[in-house]
Amino acid sequence: MSSPDRSLDEPDPLERTVPNASEALEVIEAARESKWERPSFAAGLFLGRVDPSLIFPYAAQSAEDQKVGDAFLAKLEPVLRKEVDPDEVDRTGELPAAAIQALAGLGCFGMKIPAEYGGLGLSQVNYNRAMALVSSYCGSTAVWLSAHQSIGVPQPLKMFGTDEQKKKYLPRLAKGEVSAFALTEPDVGSDPAKMSTTATPVDGGSAYLISGQKLWCTNGPVADLLVVMARTPDRVIRGKPRKQITAFIVEGKSAGLTVEHRCQFMGIRAIQNGLLKFKDVRVPKENILWGVGRGLKLALMTLNTGRLTLPAACVGASRRCLKIVQEWSLQRVQWGGPIGHHEAVAEKIGRMAADQFALEALVWLTSAWADRGDMDIRIEAAVAKLFGSESVWNTVDQTLQIRGGRGYETAQSLRGRGEKGIPVERIFRDMRINRIIEGTSEVMHLFIAREALDPHLQLGFDVILPGVAPAKRMKAMVRAGLFYAGWYPMQWLPGFLSARPAGLPGELAGHWRSVVGLSHRLARTLFHQMVRHRQGLEKRQVLLNRLVDVGVELFAMSAALSRAAWMAGQGKPEAVELAGLFCEQAKVRILRNFKELYNPADRPGMRGARRFLEGAYPWLEEEMID
Repeated sequence: MSSPDRSLDEPDPLERTVPNASEALEVIEAARESKWERPSFAAGLFLGRVDPSLIFPYAAQSAEDQKVGDAFLAKLEPVLRKEVDPDEVDRTGELPAAAIQALAGLGCFGMKIPAEYGGLGLSQVNYNRAMALVSSYCGSTAVWLSAHQSIGVPQPLKMFGTDEQKKKYLPRLAKGEVSAFALTEPDVGSDPAKMSTTATPVDGGSAYLISGQKLWCTNGPVADLLVVMARTPDRVIRGKPRKQITAFIVEGKSAGLTVEHRCQFMGIRAIQNGLLKFKDVRVPKENILWGVGRGLKLALMTLNTGRLTLPAACVGASRRCLKIVQEWSLQRVQWGGPIGHHEAVAEKIGRMAADQFALEALVWLTSAWADRGDMDIRIEAAVAKLFGSESVWNTVDQTLQIRGGRGYETAQSLRGRGEKGIPVERIFRDMRINRIIEGTSEVMHLFIAREALDPHLQLGFDVILPGVAPAKRMKAMVRAGLFYAGWYPMQWLPGFLSARPAGLPGELAGHWRSVVGLSHRLARTLFHQMVRHRQGLEKRQVLLNRLVDVGVELFAMSAALSRAAWMAGQGKPEAVELAGLFCEQAKVRILRNFKELYNPADRPGMRGARRFLEGAYPWLEEEMID
């Protein structure tokens, strides 16, 4: 057992017990995008370089594209109302075949597929608008559609498929054939180094036999086509074997592919999700996507855009909750007035409305950037996913709290006793998954931290890594010294020296200066922590989480300010008030994270966890039924 006064800089025994950590990191590092060829506003926030020209004016949807989206949503809503009963779907755990056929007939399974292949060719903004609408109505239906085309076969096929592959598969998918993405395994979540599903070349490499299991494969049990990640034979690189993960397009009815179990969940109960078994499933080499060994990189790059669908779905669910809260808080009278007029409830509503404004600003901004293709949005998409899943959870949780017993009661029960069947309980269950799927909130923090630190790591790797040749280390030290000599002093400049972006209302100028000043503080704090912890920084996950949360809030503030400026120009000055409210609340959270960077409870908490895992407190588990 370690001493209670052990230094924060001393390696933690709990951290040293993680097996194969270096191998996992090597696999991830080999797969991540290593170059920044396009600008990234969020990356600049972590580096103390806030470029207002990247975010002002707001990247609003064009009138022409909005018209296309309006027309599609006008067709989609009546189909949903006619064919889908969300509460019945939740009760039975099944999305009716007639509903699937109606959605397919409308083109919903080909929303992102180009028109030349039979799809609708919607922009990312319009696709996300559609997913927000569906999510506001039925979470299970939203997952059916999003799993198919956000991370299923259409997206990676569009990005990395050959012309032959696109011609062969995209028309099928546009007509309504369902697709899935198979990555997770029973023993593999976010650690691809442990992947055990194999693809063995046969017949001189003209085909592969895939064997293994895939878990939690959404749409998998009913998929006509799947993208399957599997390990192909290792390659020797610089004398060391490196694991190769390859992506294959697999027919859902292939011999040897079986559905072992359909999973049942707390929420989104009508989704098709299961455990799939592959036993010598034969796949021609022509079905390899992008190339041998490039599967994990394909997955990560696909998610950069695919992740945007989840926060769009959060937008829809949050809108529904805000509507429910608005009606109930004015209708319900307690202690002489509507409950929405009481401070304890009003405070919750204020945060919900402010968070919703920031969330929409993030989602439509990043979606527009995805359409334009001139920005590197790997950090922005991850931030949107993290902020969206956390903010919608707070919104749904507070909606249930404000509704009280009626929030906890099912819609069916409410209707059964003569009240309106408001489905807060169902929305609560459906939305909880967002903090887990497509990268848990914890993994998103680590992903954002790694990408945010990349400029420093590229400069400093050869300085801090052991075994580097002296000449190479000296060259790296000179290069790093020259950079930091110019960069570091700039991080002490106060935010009030920054100019107000063109079009930003004067009432919001102070918030913009706060973004700039706090970005400088974030950048120099990250640098200080790198100097202090060096290679050990990756293990300081709680510390990194707080700094990442600062960056997330700063990006949300920036997006909210930009959108408010645009909306004010469109005759909606009330947006300025809401953006200001969000910025005030965000600054409180940011300053709290800086203050608690080294919370004195962190180390005792780690010790307590370790002691608990070692069985030091058995009485905590007494007198209970297991």
